[in-house]
Amino acid sequence: MRHETKNRNVDNVTRTNAYLDFYKRFPEIHWAFLGHMVSRNGGWNMTDLKGDLLSRILSSEEQEQFFIFLERGNWLIFQDIYPQLLLYEESVKRNTNLFHLLPLFHVSFFMGAIWNYFFRSRDEYLLTIALIVNEQSYLEKRVIQNPYYQSTVLEKLEFKLQELLDLNQIIFPFFVRKEIQLIGQTIHQFASLHDRILLGKRLYELLFDPENYFSIYKWAIQQPHTGSRKDFWPHLFNDINESVPGHFYQRRIKSCRIKPNAPKIYSPILKFAWNHVDQKEVEKGDWYADWKVIHYLKKDMFKGNGAIDHEYCKTLERIEFAILAKETLLPKKSKY
Repeated sequence: MRHETKNRNVDNVTRTNAYLDFYKRFPEIHWAFLGHMVSRNGGWNMTDLKGDLLSRILSSEEQEQFFIFLERGNWLIFQDIYPQLLLYEESVKRNTNLFHLLPLFHVSFFMGAIWNYFFRSRDEYLLTIALIVNEQSYLEKRVIQNPYYQSTVLEKLEFKLQELLDLNQIIFPFFVRKEIQLIGQTIHQFASLHDRILLGKRLYELLFDPENYFSIYKWAIQQPHTGSRKDFWPHLFNDINESVPGHFYQRRIKSCRIKPNAPKIYSPILKFAWNHVDQKEVEKGDWYADWKVIHYLKKDMFKGNGAIDHEYCKTLERIEFAILAKETLLPKKSKY
């Protein structure tokens, strides 16, 4: 299991694919599909840093820092959750509860209790919410409260600018006839554990709503994950850079379309944007210290259809304005 986890934990693409492969085998583990779709968003966020838009706002050093932050979180979640999934697979194959082995993989005591309960009850909702709580809590001290990421990312003006621009959007593409539309959610307080857990619950409700699920799943199994936003909106993005190097940026997006004769927004595939990262050893320790987290396990009534097409397009337009504002200041700065 450790060997298989290491082999699939190479980069965002291998992780994202591993989640979907597992879900195809065990569709009762809803988190695997939720993890797949959220991990796709993680890949898009990574390649955005090297794409046409954010690369004009952030310095090379800032791009690197943001990527390391995103990659560490993506890597950590996988190395914690994937052994749990594999242990479930082995338990099913042997028709034997093997979750007493979870401590060997440094899995939280909290999840040991949940997996044992799930193996008897088959409560798919409770398991999914528990995994959301577990993974976000697992990240809290290792990434969100880590002094390095606090100083290089979370406290920097650029991260606050991201929040002002609503860049922390999780989107789920889906087919409507032959067109691709988006639903999703925006998180405004990424540093808040509570808000991230509630976001996960809303995303789960949205993803597995019968009105959405089959169209999203159909898109996911038909569209391989590359990390480029061309995967879902090829009319707006391209994984080939069509822009002329060295020129000031000119607005290209209007009403979610590229203006006539303007180049598409460059969104590279992951393997051309970033090299593999050798991760340091995981920080030891069990996040579980307060039984009151069980309150997250109750079912909430999420209201809303998750429509996000318009909001996402407005985000892209706001980034364009930010680029123009920054480039307008560059000649002035050069005089001093």
